[in-house]
Amino acid sequence: MRGGDVAAAAPHADEQAGIEAGICPLCGGSNQCAMAAQQAASGCWCMQADIAPAALAAIPSAALDRACLCPRCAAMTAPTTPPAA
Repeated sequence: MRGGDVAAAAPHADEQAGIEAGICPLCGGSNQCAMAAQQAASGCWCMQADIAPAALAAIPSAALDRACLCPRCAAMTAPTTPPAA
């Protein structure tokens, strides 16, 4: 999905910004990210998925390269309302 390594992102800065690597920044649900679960990126669902360009464009700038989309939001098959801050 992206070239960045979610697991390598600065966790303390992300926690302070309210960004969790395992949470979809669009719907607030689990993103099922392998890297956020400390697993190999090659096994992540997103490596075989087509990500909707509109979904990528909807990611808040604070979450870029810090939290991945869930499969439904990546396909734009779910409502994309950001979680309450």
